[in-house]
Amino acid sequence: MADKVDGMGKAEITAFADSQRGRFEALLKEFVETPSVSTDPAYKADCLRMADLACRTLAEFGFKPSLIETKGNPIIAAESVIDPKLPTVTIYNHMDVQPGGDKSEWKTEPFVFTQEGDTYYGRGTTDDKGPGLSALFGAHYALKHGARVNVRFLWELEEEIGSPNFAAGIRSAKASIKTDFVVVSDTIWVSRQRPASPAGLRGLQSFRLTLETGTGDRHSGVTGGAARNPIAEMCDLVAKMVDAKTGKVLIPGFYKNVKKPTKAELADFKASGFTVAKFLKDHGFKSIRTKDAVDLMTRIWAMPTFEVHGIAGGYQGAGVKTVVPPRAEAKLSCRIVPRMTPQEVLKLVTAFVKKHNKDVQIHAENGLDPYEGLTTGPLADLIRDAMGFAFGKKPVFVREGGSIGAIKTMEDVLGAPAVFLGLSLPEHGYHAPNENYDWAQARGGIVAFARLFAQAANLKKDVGVKALAAKTAKAR
Repeated sequence: MADKVDGMGKAEITAFADSQRGRFEALLKEFVETPSVSTDPAYKADCLRMADLACRTLAEFGFKPSLIETKGNPIIAAESVIDPKLPTVTIYNHMDVQPGGDKSEWKTEPFVFTQEGDTYYGRGTTDDKGPGLSALFGAHYALKHGARVNVRFLWELEEEIGSPNFAAGIRSAKASIKTDFVVVSDTIWVSRQRPASPAGLRGLQSFRLTLETGTGDRHSGVTGGAARNPIAEMCDLVAKMVDAKTGKVLIPGFYKNVKKPTKAELADFKASGFTVAKFLKDHGFKSIRTKDAVDLMTRIWAMPTFEVHGIAGGYQGAGVKTVVPPRAEAKLSCRIVPRMTPQEVLKLVTAFVKKHNKDVQIHAENGLDPYEGLTTGPLADLIRDAMGFAFGKKPVFVREGGSIGAIKTMEDVLGAPAVFLGLSLPEHGYHAPNENYDWAQARGGIVAFARLFAQAANLKKDVGVKALAAKTAKAR
């Protein structure tokens, strides 16, 4: 049995992790201080530097790296293939990051690695460079101690912009990156007290609405009352689409295909350690739409949304400029849940907009499919075992409110299901100022991944195919 391979006890793996702490921190510093911001073309050279750094690092750990070129940033692939007859595990992380944002909100420089005790500050520490390095150290240890499993890494550099070139990239390299299943380490626990693994991810469809009714600002005293006001019309249209107080989407048919959480899922939600008070504190909210914990969890994990990100137009300076503006824009998005598709949502929104204001133009952005994960079977059990082994408690299966576009793509292109071994915490600040990671989670992650690779050697090579078939049959 793989768990009886010499050196695979928890104390031994933990001792290895502690011995490697300096190396881990030095690498995380180098990764964080390479500002691989995919959203801003000004950082293109830094994204390419990150690709080079990733390849060098993977090679130093004994993996054979290569770059999969795309129309955008490259994808980093690396492998350690012992025997093609053995099961193959692919670890997915992304090495691009969000912009630093407003520096005045940071207590440290966003792209300067800063350590305070056991906490590491800097953009990318937890999303997703720190967890990626934890997985790498864990894989290195397991393979050095005889784990009979093939390991591949896929590190992306466009996740933060919706993975627009990921599908084409892995499709072009499909023959060389075959795998039985994928493990993703880019998700968040509900609380430090209880590990959590997502049983689903929400998808995303974002879009912009524009309305132009004139050629320039016009005097509201001379033209007001006769002139159309595009900002007022845009506000009216958005208010018809969503109830601002409850969040209920008012577009007919929007909820038709929603898969509500099962009793078993709700039981895991309740056991996750989630509290309303901590949710308020972690996100700095003064008030929210519900104080019922189960209702709140269902809203953020298992129900679709319609969000208004911005309405622009007219005068934005000091005081009031009494004009009728010529144009307005609304920036909007819908998070969608399993059984919904971006295409269906866009079709519903488009029809609704045209019915209520035929002059409004809709501009669709990239759509991301939702993902329905595994909670039963050998792959889910593998995650339960690895996280329980490392952190002392088996994880609950919740859902994740965010989106990772690459997950559904890997399932579709590689024919391999994904499971999730995330290491981040709510207080780590995904996408927020003062993003951070900590040694307790990093060390636990190294132990969890070492255990996962050792135990994966016990699985049959067709485990992913069977898991995917079972999931497909259940979806029907």
